[in-house]
Amino acid sequence: MIAIALDGPAGAGKSTIARTVAKQLGFIYIDTGALYRTIGLAATAAGTDTDNAEAVAALLDSLSIQLTFRGDEQRVLLNGEDVSDRIRTPEASMMASKVSAIPAVRTFLLSLQRKMAEENNVIMDGRDIGTVVLPNAQIKLFLTASVECRAQRRYEELIGKGMDVKLEDVKSDMEKRDYADSHLATAPLKPAEDAQIVDTSWLELHQSVALLTEIINHRLNG
Repeated sequence: MIAIALDGPAGAGKSTIARTVAKQLGFIYIDTGALYRTIGLAATAAGTDTDNAEAVAALLDSLSIQLTFRGDEQRVLLNGEDVSDRIRTPEASMMASKVSAIPAVRTFLLSLQRKMAEENNVIMDGRDIGTVVLPNAQIKLFLTASVECRAQRRYEELIGKGMDVKLEDVKSDMEKRDYADSHLATAPLKPAEDAQIVDTSWLELHQSVALLTEIINHRLNG
């Protein structure tokens, strides 16, 4: 099986680009950020303080998280309920950043992620795929873009979903998320030593997809 690890900061376009590239290659796309968002959502719904690592860890045994596919679209089930849309809010993003700092949460999800990569050709995106989850991935890419570009993209995405948000708030949340993710004691956001860094700041979506597809095909075909 072939594993492609795609890491990078929030709002870099990892999910959209990886999903499109995976479809072109006939690979399974796995959005690991959705898993952390789901745990954050579950903790919030249960009234659990996401800053309390012990309380969140105690909640894990009651959770069943599954990734399913509707056509080529990944859906996330929490205890049998499809929460795919509910986890795509700025609040869920911040909760994901908090719970992802908890070692017990990362351990809880690690085996699930690795099992998927063992059974399928995958493009898996996240924060520590190349460094921790799939350290032996054949291809490792670190996708990045300026915070201004990432905030603008996320803002347009949220507006397109009918959410009432302000660009400056989205940018502020993203800067906070960047700081939190890169200063974690456990699996901080950083490129793997053997990762190729790809900056898409000034690229349109189709250009980013074309660039990553070219890089991956070149690496796969030697």
